[in-house]
Amino acid sequence: MKFGGTSVAGPARIHRAAERAIAAARRGRSVVVVASAPGRMTDDLIALARSVHPEPDERELDLLMSTGEMVGISLLAIAIRARGHPAVSFTGPQAGIEADESHTRAHIVRIRPARIERALRQGAIVIVAGFQGSNPKADIATLGRGGSDLTAVALAASLGATHCEIFTDVRGVFTADPSLVPDARLLGRISCSEMLELASAGAQVMHARSIEVAQRFGVRIRVRSSFEPGPGTWIEEGGGTMEEASISSLALDTGEVRLTVVGVPDKPGTAARVLASLSAAGIPVDMIVQSWAVAGGVNHISLMTPRAHARRAREALAGAAKRLGAERVEVDERVAKVSVVGTGFRHHSWVPTRVFETLARERINIEMIVTSDNRIAVVVALAGARKALRALHAALRLPRRPKAGRPQR
Repeated sequence: MKFGGTSVAGPARIHRAAERAIAAARRGRSVVVVASAPGRMTDDLIALARSVHPEPDERELDLLMSTGEMVGISLLAIAIRARGHPAVSFTGPQAGIEADESHTRAHIVRIRPARIERALRQGAIVIVAGFQGSNPKADIATLGRGGSDLTAVALAASLGATHCEIFTDVRGVFTADPSLVPDARLLGRISCSEMLELASAGAQVMHARSIEVAQRFGVRIRVRSSFEPGPGTWIEEGGGTMEEASISSLALDTGEVRLTVVGVPDKPGTAARVLASLSAAGIPVDMIVQSWAVAGGVNHISLMTPRAHARRAREALAGAAKRLGAERVEVDERVAKVSVVGTGFRHHSWVPTRVFETLARERINIEMIVTSDNRIAVVVALAGARKALRALHAALRLPRRPKAGRPQR
C-alpha cells in the first residue's frame, strides 16, 4: 500500500491511512506500506535549501529531502501502534533498498528485503520510506520525481505481493484529467503498456518508472482514492481486443519546452552529436524531429525536454551547435504536448485521421507529431492546449472502443 503526500497531510489523514492498513492486516494480509513526505514538505525542504544556495550540493540535498519521508513513516507507525497493532518504520536503506550513485535521480539496483520479511513474520505492519535508497557509498540517494510510486512497486515485486495499491487524491485513472475535461470518465482497467505511454505523456497519476517495473515483474497495481470509497483502476497486462484499435485516455503536458537547433549541416553523425551533448549532461529528451534538408544543405533538429532542464539543455545544445557550425539554438516555452493513448494505432489510420481532422476543425496548428502503436502525440501552442484536449476527448468519444477499420459517428 502506498500513500502519497496528500494522503498523509495532517493528523486526520494519517489516522485514515493507519485504519486502511490495519483493516487490510485484519483480513489476513501481510501489509507493507510506503509513505511519502506529508503534504508539500519535500517542496518546502527544496525551497529551504535553495534559500541557502540557489544550486545546493546534490548529496546534501538528497539527505535533506529524505527527512520528509522519515517524518511520514514515523507518524504513520505511531498512529498504527496507538490502535494496538504492531508496526515498525524503516528508511529506504534500513529496508534494504540499494540504489546507484546518481543523487536526486537514482535508480534502484536491488532490494534485500530480509528485515522487512522478518518484521512481517512477527505480525507487524511495515512502513517504508518512499523515494530513497542507499548508494554504494552508503549515502542516501533519492529516486527523483515519482520515487514513492517506484518504491512501492519495486517492493511489491521483491516481496512477491499479490498486488500494489496506490492511494492518492484521485479516484483512479480517467479518460482525461477531470479537472480539465469535466466529462472525463473513470477507467476500470488499463494495460501496463497504455499506462506507461500515459505516464510518459505527462499524466500525473503514476510515474513511468514505476510502470516499467510493474510491467517487467508482472506486478498488478490498483490506483484508488484515499478520501472516498470506490473500485479505482487496475493497471495490469492482458485482456483487451484482438486487433481492433482501442483508445484509453488522453494526457496534456504543459511542463515541457521545445528546443530547436537551427541550421545544422546536413551530414552523417550530426544528430548523434547533438543528442550526445544532452546525454552527457543527463538531460531527458522526448519527441525528436529533424527537418528535411533545406537550401544550403542544412536542416533543423527540434526536441522536447522538461522545463526544469531547459537552461542546462540550452547550454549543452549551444556548445554542440558551435562545434557543428549550426546557426543558433531556439527555446519555445509556449508549447504543450497533447497525447492520445491506446493500442493498435499503427494499423488503423482512422485514429490519427480523426485526431488531425479534429484539431484542424478547431483551427489548432500542429507543430510536432510523434506516433507509435500506443500513442499519438502532438505539440501545439500552449494557448490552445486545453481546447485541443477537450475537443479530442469529445471527438474520440472516450472510453468507447470502436470496431476496427472505421470510426464511430
